[in-house]
Amino acid sequence: MLPNAHGTGRSQEANLAIRTTLLTCLSMLAFAGNSILCRLALMERHIDPLSFTTLRLASGALILYALVCFSSRRASATPVAQAATSARQSGSWLGAIALVLYALSFSLAYTNMESGVGALILFGSVQLSMLLYGMIKGERPTALSMVGLLISITGLVLLLLPGSSAPPLGAAGLMAIAGAAWGWYSIRGKGAANPLASTASNFARAVPFSLMALVPLLATLHWDARGLTYAILSGTVTSGLGYVIWYGVMKQLTVLKASTVQLSVPILTAIMGTALLGEVLTLQLMVSCILVLGGIGMVMVSKGRQQTH
Repeated sequence: MLPNAHGTGRSQEANLAIRTTLLTCLSMLAFAGNSILCRLALMERHIDPLSFTTLRLASGALILYALVCFSSRRASATPVAQAATSARQSGSWLGAIALVLYALSFSLAYTNMESGVGALILFGSVQLSMLLYGMIKGERPTALSMVGLLISITGLVLLLLPGSSAPPLGAAGLMAIAGAAWGWYSIRGKGAANPLASTASNFARAVPFSLMALVPLLATLHWDARGLTYAILSGTVTSGLGYVIWYGVMKQLTVLKASTVQLSVPILTAIMGTALLGEVLTLQLMVSCILVLGGIGMVMVSKGRQQTH
């Protein structure tokens, strides 16, 4: 009996490892897909950036609320109305402001920026803002952390220097704001007791702010069937379902592994941009990727060492 039990335990561990790996890859593809869908929608003006953002947030809220209700009923037979009320009481208005600031800046930046470049600036800004927040709160960086931080900043500066991959400074600034806002949102959400309910609530709370941004620009709004499809896919699949998968996977990963695996997102986005959008992988972008992601990786390794001592 014991050998069989031991074999069964190993088989279950192997299945869990395979499942975690596959779901991790799927969630990273979803995060990269956000950039691709946004760029697909905006590069040929299938929809304006404000309408894209509003539809993305609204459709994301709907799918997340549906998942909250489904998971609550499955876990404890909670009535749908009670589950929805509980979700509305999660999250916060500050979280919603951070979310809408991220989503609006993200869409506006992608009107004039390639997907791979945008993902690198976004990811770099998210990680750097969270690192700087930690320092402000009293975290003592190691020498390795400081070197990694400087290397990452150098990579971002290199990306912005004149060259074939350099984005317009206005678009780069907007994407940096999007990254800082997402970093703020992530910091605020770290202590959430129910990340799914909190995310659903924040998406729903963000919709009115997005609608208010539309009002002064009603005459400029436009969309077609493809634009609407890209926006809804971004909200429901690559945002809503992507976040749900990621929250599930994070339970099986250490903080260091969860942070490190996200280094793949800008690279995946650049590859997908080349394949689907005809974008060019330039030497400038590749060197910037190596510097930014390598520097962030050094910081993460340093944090991992601190936590094990």
